[in-house]
Amino acid sequence: MAIYVIKRVLTMIPVILAVTIIIFTLMYFVPGDPATISAGGERITEEQLNAIRESMGLNKPFIERLGTYLYNVFFRLDFGISYTNGSPVGPELLARFWTTFRIAISGMVLMIVLGIPIGIRAAVRANTLEDRFSMFLTLIGNSMPLFWLALLLVLLFSLILGWLPSYGSTTFKHFILPCVCVALEGTAGIARQTRSSMLEVIRSDYITTAWSKGLSEARVVYGHALPNALIPIITVIGNQFGRLIGGVVVVETVFSIRGLSVFLLNGINTRDYTVVQGCLVVIAFLFSVVMLIADLFHTFIDPRIKARYVTIKKSGDKND
Repeated sequence: MAIYVIKRVLTMIPVILAVTIIIFTLMYFVPGDPATISAGGERITEEQLNAIRESMGLNKPFIERLGTYLYNVFFRLDFGISYTNGSPVGPELLARFWTTFRIAISGMVLMIVLGIPIGIRAAVRANTLEDRFSMFLTLIGNSMPLFWLALLLVLLFSLILGWLPSYGSTTFKHFILPCVCVALEGTAGIARQTRSSMLEVIRSDYITTAWSKGLSEARVVYGHALPNALIPIITVIGNQFGRLIGGVVVVETVFSIRGLSVFLLNGINTRDYTVVQGCLVVIAFLFSVVMLIADLFHTFIDPRIKARYVTIKKSGDKND
């Protein structure tokens, strides 16, 4: 087990490194002069522009700039200086990261809490009115644009009922609507995958044997069927995190939340490439960690993975 965890952690390092190199390379070839952006549109001479480029290290070769950036990011956690306001990007990234992280993690938890029970219930009651109604709701959830859903939630709970605030991120109440909005989009996909996986497992011979022994529905469904259906469900949950990050961009914009996504959009609009690079690197790291956690859950659930690494360890002990 420990061998598998170490192997997955070591595999994640070159992935994050490769993504960082790709992001830096793309930003390097994007049109626009960072020195001109840093000047703020003021009329300056070519000599002044060259002096700005020299101070920002823009006159150095690509390889040297790339190596400096990788060293600063991975060894010093220094994401550079913003082109537009001249302030360090790292502290702003850290402050905004925790806001986005809370929305993303809360959304994932709600997705799992809502999606898996709905999918299980639909599979157990397959081809009934309850099943069709559940799948109809998930179809609506997959089809509805996220920004439209966010506006509907604001209209209902903020303007009409007045229960929750419509913008900001200062209190717990401010996070309820954004988290629910992000979760509802992903719940539909998890529910449909859970139903599909559970139907495949429920039709297996060992489940039929469990029913014939007179076991209760809860024990058959949750004790025998669900553990074997979880593997594809966990994969979908990990993949949903990518869509969730995209949804957070929309949600933070609609609810005026000062998070990582809004910071990224502002950087794109102002061509502040240092900000864009930092945001994308942090998002890539977060996504890699989530996929690592999903793989570790696979290890705990799937006995075949455990058995493979136990066999490897025993073989190594015999060779010793």
